[in-house]
Amino acid sequence: MDRRTLLLLSLACAVGVGNVYFPQAIGPLVATGLGASPDSAAQIVTATQIGYTVGIFLLVPLGDRIPYRPLLVTLFGLTGAGLVAAGCAPALPPLVAASALVGVTTVAAQLVAPLAAGLVGEERRGAVLGTLLSGSLAGMLLARTFSGTLGERLGWRAPYLVAAVVVFLLAAVLARTLPAGTPPERRSYPALLAEPLRLLRSEPELRRSCLYQATVFAGFSAVWTCVALLLTGPAHGLDVRAVGLLALVNAVTVLCTPYAGRQVDRRGADAVNLVCLLAVLGSAALLAAGSRGGAVGLAALAGGTLLLDVAMQSGMIANQARVFALRPDARARLNTAYMTCAYLGGSAGSWLGVRAYGLAGWGGVCALVAALAGVALARHLVAVRHRKAPAAASVDPVGRPARGPVGAVAARPDCPPRRDG
Repeated sequence: MDRRTLLLLSLACAVGVGNVYFPQAIGPLVATGLGASPDSAAQIVTATQIGYTVGIFLLVPLGDRIPYRPLLVTLFGLTGAGLVAAGCAPALPPLVAASALVGVTTVAAQLVAPLAAGLVGEERRGAVLGTLLSGSLAGMLLARTFSGTLGERLGWRAPYLVAAVVVFLLAAVLARTLPAGTPPERRSYPALLAEPLRLLRSEPELRRSCLYQATVFAGFSAVWTCVALLLTGPAHGLDVRAVGLLALVNAVTVLCTPYAGRQVDRRGADAVNLVCLLAVLGSAALLAAGSRGGAVGLAALAGGTLLLDVAMQSGMIANQARVFALRPDARARLNTAYMTCAYLGGSAGSWLGVRAYGLAGWGGVCALVAALAGVALARHLVAVRHRKAPAAASVDPVGRPARGPVGAVAARPDCPPRRDG
């Protein structure tokens, strides 16, 4: 993989993720333009996000059966068609339906990651994944600004139509530049859909990575679900614009993830996971000071959310590097299992966060973050101690048992070494 290809794949991640998040900034404009209530207009955001989750489950496994170039080009083409339909929608129901279609098909980032993992060696995989994640984060952050600014000037339809043009152009470039590739699997589609569940049962390292990301993402979602309640409450007395300004602080994460990827390549996924989980515990303590109000409280919230975001995204790079090293022939299905667990954890975290805030206020949310990180850290320490127990065993750069002499297989916790001959 050369730099041009990596830049193009990062752009694909940014555009794919941006299509999920840019409708969040134009909900009020949609409500005014279509004569709907703000609550009804918010359905476009919900439909896009639900569609995105469905797309991860239904479409990402196809990356192991269909060559990536035609698959990505087709999905971007369908996304562009959905964006055009949304931009031309005469009423809210067709707009909601088109938004769901956009969500289902704009899963490029979840396909690009396993594609890139197969184009580089393990010694560069962490750095490449970190660069791709930076692209996704940039798309997430810039999409809201893009759509809000363009929508205010040209109306709510403009962001959809401009995004469609960008998607179609990107699809054309990908069709000319991406390597064709050969799909590693010829299984039927139903078999591919069932495979992520089987991989979760058979791969303990996949389960471990899923647990880490699900718990940390749950804490992250709990914080961002409840921080608006804290900022608009009596402790701070601000309006919802303060949440947007606080979110801009996390733009620093875009610069941190490539460094985290290089550390995964150099020190291994387990070492990076340990630092990240400790950082999540530290962010919980820092966030707890945010309930004080005033400048001190705002500074604590800014520092705590930034530390939490950097830890979560850096941990994701380590987890994906570990996961993609398990089965080179099943990277898309592994990523399906991993991302589905992560999003389920995030949804559960939002639900738990609201209830923790209702029972114990902001301190309850911070305690929830610490408890979730504590669960992941305990599991991590057990895994590391178990891995160090066999003195003769060694591990590769992503924390997975390395191969021994020719003819031997990797030692794994769930199966004894094979005796050749």
